[in-house]
Amino acid sequence: MPAAGLPLRRLVLRSLRTVGRDVHLVLDPIRLALSIPQALVLLLGRRPDTVFTTGGYVAIPVLLAARLVRIPTVLWDGNVIPGRSVRATAGLASVVTVSFRETCAALGRAGSAKGAPAGVPCVLTGTPIRAIRDIDPLAARERLGIAPGERLLLVFGGSQAVRRLNDAVEAVLPALVARCHVIHVTGDLGYGPALAAREALSPDVRDRYRPARFLGDEMAEALMAADLVVGRAGSSTLAEVTAAGVPLIVVPYPHAGGHQRANARVLVEAGAAREIDDADFDGPALLEAIGILEDPATHAGMAAAARSLGRPGAADALAAIAVALAERRPLPDATTIDRLARGAA
Repeated sequence: MPAAGLPLRRLVLRSLRTVGRDVHLVLDPIRLALSIPQALVLLLGRRPDTVFTTGGYVAIPVLLAARLVRIPTVLWDGNVIPGRSVRATAGLASVVTVSFRETCAALGRAGSAKGAPAGVPCVLTGTPIRAIRDIDPLAARERLGIAPGERLLLVFGGSQAVRRLNDAVEAVLPALVARCHVIHVTGDLGYGPALAAREALSPDVRDRYRPARFLGDEMAEALMAADLVVGRAGSSTLAEVTAAGVPLIVVPYPHAGGHQRANARVLVEAGAAREIDDADFDGPALLEAIGILEDPATHAGMAAAARSLGRPGAADALAAIAVALAERRPLPDATTIDRLARGAA
């Protein structure tokens, strides 16, 4: 954030990515206790009109401090199964917003967050994503050099454990590029082997395989141009794929409490994705899965199901809620939020 020119103030506490039996087992509760008055001082100094949080462990002091000084808060959670910190702090928020309707049920009943005062709503907004609505898919395909009638496969693993996906692509790359163009986001460690695999291809198909460490602004065009995506089941991945209306082969990250498996289930049950277990995902499984590209009826059905789940305007919906709280106005009604989330002006 500082590199982007955005001011950043950090609290004393650290993220609980590790919970081993070490000195942090004693220090973490102390850090948490110290962070509450620190957050209070920051809020009193800045006097924000509202606070937006994704509800992780590091948000606990801010939510507590905001409640003490009566600053309204928007808590957003992107997983079907809310994390422990979200479950513990949902009652402190002014409104809970979620990416999956099932999350509201996990937090409580009748649209209210569990433990929250009566009337605190749980609102379905979707996941805020990069702007993709104004990208013309045909123009994006032309810029990427994908001729009419050819198919484009996009493979990316998000931020977690891309090696499984990289190994599968490398194992069957010649057969893969014989059937479709491939854009492959490898991460840093996988980029060198992917380049070597590309050079080993026959010159007449080499241009059909495009590995990249990461795709920044180009990711939006790749998504809109793609005919099929292979990826994990993080909230942002699923949100972008459904907003683009692209069928998904989903390989849930097998750890982190099964959150990704639960996320993937929503798309699978809707018909927008096919799931392959991480342990079963290899080259042959990948080749079998892309058979969707050669089945027009199945592909069209999955694409339609993906579009029905898409909420490309989730950021607008969340902004409308935050501004309403900041201005001490009633929250937008559910119809308005759904219209904004689905991309209406």
